[in-house]
Amino acid sequence: MQLLVTNSPFTGEQAELLNKLLPTLTEAQIHWLNGYLTFYRSGSAGAAALASSAIEAAVAVASASPAAVAEAAAPEVPREATILFGSQTGNSQRLAGRLAEQLKGQGFEVTLSAMNKYKTNNLKKAPYLFVVASTHGEGDPPDNAISFHEFLHSKRAPKLDGTKFAVLALGDTSYEFFCKTGQDFDKRLEELGAERIAARVDCDVDFEDAASGWLTSVSAAVSAATSAGSASASAASGVAGAQAAVAGAAGSESEYSRANPFHAEVLESLNLNGRDTDRETRHLELSLEGSGLTYSPGDAVGVFPTNDPTLVDEILSYLKWNPDEAVVTGKNGETSPLRTALLHHYEITVLTKPLLEKAVAFSGNAKLADLIKPDNKDELKAYIGGRDLLDLLRDYGPWTLSPGDLGQLLRKLPPRLYSIASSINSHPDEVHLTIRKVEYETHGRERKGVCSVQVSERLSVGDTLPVFIQQNPNFKPPVNPETPVIMIGPGTGVAPFRAFMEDREELGATGPSWLFYGDRNFVTDFLYQTDWQRMLKDGVLTKLDVAFSRDTDEKVYVQHRMLENGAELYKWLQDGAHVYVCGDEKHMAHDVHAALLAIVGQYGSLSPEAAAEYVAELQEQGRYQRDVY
Repeated sequence: MQLLVTNSPFTGEQAELLNKLLPTLTEAQIHWLNGYLTFYRSGSAGAAALASSAIEAAVAVASASPAAVAEAAAPEVPREATILFGSQTGNSQRLAGRLAEQLKGQGFEVTLSAMNKYKTNNLKKAPYLFVVASTHGEGDPPDNAISFHEFLHSKRAPKLDGTKFAVLALGDTSYEFFCKTGQDFDKRLEELGAERIAARVDCDVDFEDAASGWLTSVSAAVSAATSAGSASASAASGVAGAQAAVAGAAGSESEYSRANPFHAEVLESLNLNGRDTDRETRHLELSLEGSGLTYSPGDAVGVFPTNDPTLVDEILSYLKWNPDEAVVTGKNGETSPLRTALLHHYEITVLTKPLLEKAVAFSGNAKLADLIKPDNKDELKAYIGGRDLLDLLRDYGPWTLSPGDLGQLLRKLPPRLYSIASSINSHPDEVHLTIRKVEYETHGRERKGVCSVQVSERLSVGDTLPVFIQQNPNFKPPVNPETPVIMIGPGTGVAPFRAFMEDREELGATGPSWLFYGDRNFVTDFLYQTDWQRMLKDGVLTKLDVAFSRDTDEKVYVQHRMLENGAELYKWLQDGAHVYVCGDEKHMAHDVHAALLAIVGQYGSLSPEAAAEYVAELQEQGRYQRDVY
C-alpha cells in the first residue's frame, strides 16, 4: 500500500515515513491509530506529549528491519494488578474503580474487589497491589474491610517480597484517628516486605484533588516500573488510559455529580414531628426533573449547604474585614466576595488539629502553639470538641490573618450526606430526604447544624439546593424479592427503609419484612407513622416493632425489642433473612450488634466465639449491612 501525496496534505518526507509504517500494521494497530488520532484531535491535556512519543515510535518502526517490526508487533504478556477497596459509603469503591479503568488502559489485567470478597491465598501472587480504604468512626476499618484488616495483621499474612504496592487513605480530619485504616495497611504491607511504588496519600472529606493526584502518581509509577516495553507500547497505553477515562465520563447517565451538583427545586418541606416536642425533623422533597440523575434504595444525596449568615457576619465583624473584598476561591483563580466565600466555600463550624496547626502561623498567642504540642493531645481534643472558627479567633488572638489567607487556613465546606427516603419507581423525578434539625448549646454559645438548620429555617418551597447522588453499593436490599429483610432504624435512621419498602411495593416483592423503629415519644416522634401503618395493612410490611424511650419509666430501645423477639429473629436468620442497620454508630449500632450476637448465641446454642463467627459470616455474605454515622 502506497500513500499518494498528490492530493494529500503530507510532505514527501512524511509520506515516505508513512509508506514504511503502514504496511507493517495489523488490523488491531490500525484501529488503535484511528482512535489515537481522534483523541489527539480533541486537544486533551497531554496529547502533545503522547503525540511526540508516538511519532518517535512510528519513525523507529519505519526504520526497523522486518524482524524488529514483527517483534514489536507481537502482543505483550498481560500485566496483572490487584485493587482492593474498603468502603462504607462508596467513595473508596468509586476511586478504586477509576484506578481499575486507568490501569486497564495501561495494559493491565485488573482484579477489582471489596476486601471481604477477596481470596487472601491469592495475595502473595499479586505483583501489583493497590489499596483504597476509608476510616470509619474512631479509627476503625469499614465493615467490608474488617476481615482483611484482621488477616493482614495476623500471623497468617504471607511475605510479600515480590509485590509492589500503593495505598490511598480516605478520612476526616475532624476525627482524632484521621485515615488510620489506610495508614495501617500502608505500614503493614511494608512490614510484610512489599515495595511501595507511590507514596500514600491521606484524603480529607474534600478528597477529589488529592485522590486524582494519587491516581496520577500510581500511573507514572507503574509506567516507570514497566518501562522495558517499547515507546510505542507506552504511548499506546497512555492514550488508551486517557480514552478509557474520557469514555467513562461520556458514558455517565447525568452530567451532574459531586464536582458539578444539580440545583434541585424544593417541592415540599414538612415537619414530621408533633407540636408538643422540641424536635424538628424535616421531610424534604426535591425535584430531579431534567437532571438525568437516578438512584436506587440505599443510596444517599449529597447536599452542599450554606453556612449560617449570622455566624459569618460575626466572624467578619470580629476581624473587621470588608465583606465585599474579593478572595480566590477556585483552582483556576476564580474569585468571590469575602462574605460569599465564608457562606459557601469554607468550613467554619468545625475545628480540626490540622486547622490549629496552620493557625499558629497567624496567631500572636503562645498558648495556641503550646496547645498543639504532642504532649497536650488530650487538651487539644477537649478544646476542638464543640467549638468553631469564631471561638478560635476570640480565644487565641491577636491575629495577623488576612482575607487572602483563608484558602490556606480553612478546608472546603464539605457536602452533607443524607440517606434517600424514597423509591424513584414510586416517585419519578423526585428524591426525598429526612433531616433532623441539630441545635444545642456548648461553651456558652448556641450551636446550629449547618445543613439541618438551613433546611428548617432558611429554605422554602421553590428554592433550590445543590445536590448530587452518592451511590452506596454496600447498603442494598436483596436482589431476590422473596428474601426476608430485617430493618433496624431508629430516628432518622428509618429513612432508607422507607425507600426499601416503597421499592418492594412497586416491584411486588413477596418476601417477609420486619422493621424495628425507635424514638423518644410515640405521639410526637413516630416518623412516617402513616406510611408504616398503611404498609402493614396492605401486607407490604410484615411486622413492626417500636420502642419509645420516653414513654415509660424504663427506657426501651430497639435492641431491647430485638432481644424480646430473639427466637423469631433467629428463625428469620436461619431462613436466609438479610439484616440492615442505619443510624447512630457510636451507641445504637454497637448496642444492636451486641443484641444480634446475644440472640445468635442463645437461640443457636453457640459460644460467644462461634456467635461472633456466625455474625461475621453474615457480613461476609452481604446479609448484614450497616449504614451508620
